[in-house]
Amino acid sequence: MVHAAAAPYQERVTAVRTTDLEVTDLGTVLVLTLAPEDGVDRPCTLGEQGLTNLRAALAAARDRAEEGHLAAVVLTGTGRTFLAGADLRAIRAARAEAEARRLARLGHEVVAAIADLPVPTLAHLNGAALGGGLEMALACDYRTAAHDVRAIGLPETYLGLLPGWGGCTLLPRLVGPETALEIIIDNPSRNNRLLDAPAALAAGLVDVVLPAPDDNAAALADAGAHGVAGGGAGEDVLLPRGPGALPRPVLEWLRQAVDGQVPVARRVERPTGPHPADPADDAEWLAAVDRRHDFVHARAAGGAPAAEHALRTVAASRTRSRAESFALEDDALVHLVMTDALRASLYAFDLLGHRARRPAGRPEGVESREIRSVVIAGAGLMAGQLALLLARSLRVPVTMRDLDDERARRGLAAVHDEVERQRARGRISDAGAQHLRDLVGVTTDVADLAGADLVVEAVFEELEVKQRVFAELEAVVRPDTVLATNTSALSVSAMAASLARPERVVGLHFFNPVAQMPLVEVVRAERTDDVTYATAFAVAQACRKTAVAVADAPGFVVNRLLVRLLGEVLGALEEGTTVADADRALVPMGLPMGPFQLLQLVGPAVAEHVLRTLRHDLGDRYPDSPGLARVVREGRSFVAGTGRPSAASPVDPTIGELFGARRVTSPLDAEGLLDRVRRALAEETALLLDDGVVAGPEDVDVAMVLGAGWPLHNGGLTPYLDRTGASEAVLGRRFHEPGVASLPR
Repeated sequence: MVHAAAAPYQERVTAVRTTDLEVTDLGTVLVLTLAPEDGVDRPCTLGEQGLTNLRAALAAARDRAEEGHLAAVVLTGTGRTFLAGADLRAIRAARAEAEARRLARLGHEVVAAIADLPVPTLAHLNGAALGGGLEMALACDYRTAAHDVRAIGLPETYLGLLPGWGGCTLLPRLVGPETALEIIIDNPSRNNRLLDAPAALAAGLVDVVLPAPDDNAAALADAGAHGVAGGGAGEDVLLPRGPGALPRPVLEWLRQAVDGQVPVARRVERPTGPHPADPADDAEWLAAVDRRHDFVHARAAGGAPAAEHALRTVAASRTRSRAESFALEDDALVHLVMTDALRASLYAFDLLGHRARRPAGRPEGVESREIRSVVIAGAGLMAGQLALLLARSLRVPVTMRDLDDERARRGLAAVHDEVERQRARGRISDAGAQHLRDLVGVTTDVADLAGADLVVEAVFEELEVKQRVFAELEAVVRPDTVLATNTSALSVSAMAASLARPERVVGLHFFNPVAQMPLVEVVRAERTDDVTYATAFAVAQACRKTAVAVADAPGFVVNRLLVRLLGEVLGALEEGTTVADADRALVPMGLPMGPFQLLQLVGPAVAEHVLRTLRHDLGDRYPDSPGLARVVREGRSFVAGTGRPSAASPVDPTIGELFGARRVTSPLDAEGLLDRVRRALAEETALLLDDGVVAGPEDVDVAMVLGAGWPLHNGGLTPYLDRTGASEAVLGRRFHEPGVASLPR
């Protein structure tokens, strides 16, 4: 099935509400409040009309200021958002370079208009300030932030863009090149890390953080030294209320800043002319750029060029005027916007939002069961991770059950050790740590499990073992207890087949490490009823995981596709492809780690077991690998070194001596293996869609991005297969029409 393009773009226009406030000893302050034109409570973004509205408001403000009628201008937002940045739907809708350039230049015109106002300007970050929203704030003379703001940053390179409304120009001059590049390049690469208000203050992004309304401890006289503006309960809002309302300390702090009563640190003045002042000496600037050169080059080689473009633009802006640097940003932004990779990235970003909130396949209008206590069958590593996650998320007692006292004690000790690690790192309080320890217990007596509302099985990955566990549990738990399995590949229907009530059995496949991995595959067996299935989704949601509804099929989605990929690599090794060629073959895919690091991370024995299982269930397109069996038998490692494998772990070149059982005359080189893997993934994706494992290619993409680390810049798996031609080469069709996850044609 080819998925059609989305409906035509229609801008959700942002309006600018204007309010005059009279401030003693300062004069008339114009407050420009960004608000949705239609009055709907949602984050504001800027498309062409919204930018035009803001430009017009700024032009009027400039006229009033030049006539002596304004003392200052304040820019702020509504609700929990200052400004969420550019309207990404407008970017996706751009069909030609001229459209993209018009949006880029209009954004720069607005930023320049803010920066060039002849009176002091202040951005009050009442809520999230992201991307182009933060760039608008950077154009102001001052920035204040509410104490509870949690999302401040420039996420553009995470999305496949770059800060193209002044971020690459203004930020290094405000906070220095090293901090600027942390915000522009480093943080987006760390799963789009954002700053809260205190972190933004420490970085120099904001000048002051307002306390909570009932915090009366800070005095205005100390605001400059401590970065906190004073203000007490009952005095936190300056009237009139409504669009122009501001916390009283904002304008009081602005008055004192303008009068020079509180110091405001700046590295340099913002450049406007043709010869800008150097914001840092050459050594500092060039060192900050050089430190990131290898990283951004590797990202570009893996199909993600945005960070490299951003680094070049920041580096080039060092000696250029504002106008010249803005022109560089325009060129780089237009180039990125007019690529299939950017459209694929925006498709995936949008998909992770709406598909995560409304997973396809979740039963509609069905009440889930209340979960008041949980049992984990097993006390091993995975069981302990699940126990801690469920206790922390559901806030209910969780009991791990194992067969003997020693294993049970070890499992509980491991949970307590992890709780202590989190407490020591400041992630939970002393009281929170004690509460978690109190919630998690162990037992060896199956009778202790009788009152559980949910049982999650996490024992050895053998069907017969899991069947015995479920049969034993069914004999003691209530008839309405939900029985869930954390299996990664085995048949949930087969586990439930011999039970008296198979309709209450469901798959809840959490990924390892449980705390970090955001995906859960929710597996519906042949006889799973709606209430059980709805309960499984509710549990995943309570754990703040994204759930993908999958049918009970071998390997589900993520393991089926990942093992197919690894099987093609192992098969090529058996045919004589060198380890070096196999190691570099998949680099253009931009995966988080290479195939050999992944094999070692999963564990060779586990990989062999799953490969054999899928070969049995799905056929010989999952090849047998005598070499992998030898790796397991001889206790060899695919990578050099000890400890947990990472993307940087060097591959052991001698591992190739274990492979070659089916040598051919002309084994594949790196390019040939890459093509083979792409074609195999196109075939397997089409087969699982034909089998109805998930509702559509969108679910494949969500699963692969969140469960396998498939790069966002690839749009997930299916847009990548479309873009590289693998879909049409194998299937004679694409998974998506042009314009869904690629440039409109």
